[in-house]
Amino acid sequence: MAELITGLEVDGVRAGLARVRARIDAAAERAGRDPQAVELVAATKYVALDEMGVLADAGITVVAENRAQDLQAKVERYGDRFTWDFIGHLQSRKVKVVAPLVRRIHSVSSDSVLGQLERVGPELGRELEVLVEVNVSGEEAKSGLAPGALDGYLDRLGAIDGVRPVGLMTMPPRAETAEDSRRWFALLAELAGARALPHLSMGTTQDFEVAVEEGATLVRIGTSIFR
Repeated sequence: MAELITGLEVDGVRAGLARVRARIDAAAERAGRDPQAVELVAATKYVALDEMGVLADAGITVVAENRAQDLQAKVERYGDRFTWDFIGHLQSRKVKVVAPLVRRIHSVSSDSVLGQLERVGPELGRELEVLVEVNVSGEEAKSGLAPGALDGYLDRLGAIDGVRPVGLMTMPPRAETAEDSRRWFALLAELAGARALPHLSMGTTQDFEVAVEEGATLVRIGTSIFR
């Protein structure tokens, strides 16, 4: 397990944020896209609780957590200083914890999570945006729906009060180069486009530029900003 990131400084984080944003903008321009259509979501899984204020002071506004307990602790401490997303594997028993705290959940794919959203959604008093995780590569050990199961799942999501499906998310297989992930990002973009879904959550530190070239609207980046 990676060590928590500590000792962050505002100027260093601000510089890292600017570097990553410049790379996102350049990738979007190469693809003939509006750079402002791509949102940088800072992945803070390894950022220590006490360091989160540095991120806010450096200009980071949208953050995403992987674990429900870390999300709870950070929201309790920093609350309105950030917009919060959830990007990790979501256990069904944690839906009632996560859903009230976040703007978006990027990683919905199981029947059990869907069942919990059917219970929790109507109680939220607002609209929770969700993205469906798709296992585009068909890896047996990876979370996510098979593409063929997508339509039925989206139909069920769309029928839940308080929940709105807005896009798709994927994690491509481990690859030697970022270019190796391009075909998986392109496939996810094709699936989203065929269903008129506006958001694509794809691309992390190692491959976000290729993801942007293939249509990502949300890129989940941690290490490139903080180190």
